[in-house]
Amino acid sequence: MGKSAAERPYADNEAMAFSKHIRTSAQKLNLVAESIRGMDCELALAELQFSRRRVAGEVKKLLESAIANAENNHQLDVDRLYVSEATVGRAMVMKRWRARARGRVGRIQKPFSNLRLVVREREEKE
Repeated sequence: MGKSAAERPYADNEAMAFSKHIRTSAQKLNLVAESIRGMDCELALAELQFSRRRVAGEVKKLLESAIANAENNHQLDVDRLYVSEATVGRAMVMKRWRARARGRVGRIQKPFSNLRLVVREREEKE
């Protein structure tokens, strides 16, 4: 019984890692994701290592996970990997409030984001 296995949504030369509920807005996270799209994984890790943005550490951890998935689950060559996709999406928003003058309320919104990284193995140059 049970469900039959779903087809793999990625090509044989791709691996993916997904992170939910990263504590930053999608707009800020997209600035970091944009800086590594299309880069070789080694260069992207170096870029994230020295980035001054707070969320860069989380993105670096996710990229390392995608590289490990490619190596261990799909037997891809780590030296030929590059970031083919870096997709950012909105997740939940925590809503808080702060008391203001004359009995009013100041709304505080704390957004969360999702990030999906796909790494792909480059074809060999002939």
